[in-house]
Amino acid sequence: MPHLVRERYTALPNVLAAQWDSPAFTPYRDAFPEEHRTLPSALQAHVEDLTKRDVKIAYLKNLQGYLWHEGYRSGAYSTPLFQDVAPQVKQWKDEDVKLAIYSSGSVFAQQLLFQHVQGTAGTEDMRDLMTGEGWFDTTNAGLKTDATSYTKIVRKLGWHAAQTLFLTDNVKEYDAAVKAELQALLVDRPGNAVVSEADRARMVVVESLSDITLEPDAKK
Repeated sequence: MPHLVRERYTALPNVLAAQWDSPAFTPYRDAFPEEHRTLPSALQAHVEDLTKRDVKIAYLKNLQGYLWHEGYRSGAYSTPLFQDVAPQVKQWKDEDVKLAIYSSGSVFAQQLLFQHVQGTAGTEDMRDLMTGEGWFDTTNAGLKTDATSYTKIVRKLGWHAAQTLFLTDNVKEYDAAVKAELQALLVDRPGNAVVSEADRARMVVVESLSDITLEPDAKK
């Protein structure tokens, strides 16, 4: 959701100016390396650098979650989804498909996103579509490019790896899931990184969740 990333960091200067020494914000500030939190401008520059390089690191993800929380709390943000997502996920839930999410964004941020989904009549809370313990990030599961992370998740949920389908837009994550003996699909969306012809030839690629047909014994 690129526009959410833009909005999140548009809010950062205001948060740094208004909350630099506030008890609510200082735990997030102080998690950054000391040399990058001497001044608000230094922290902002570091955040922009990490984001530009797409660095996945816990203290940045936690700050993202805080900024999202502030935006959602104020009503400034809501979560847009591709049109096929909500209907298909709800259908799977009705069919007793077990659902979980694994993201580089923190569990805290994931739940905020699902709590405030854009709907036709305001926002909708979709958190109950996920299995109770079905929220995973790089802190409680590990790196998304590491096959052991996927093994850890299916063991935690009590699922069989071969009956678990992982959806991703990232080739390296796809490969890690397959290495862990999960099934995987690459979801190719507008704005995603270009998928090479070689990768397309060896992977199962879809452009919409409605393109996915689940077998009765693989509804996870």
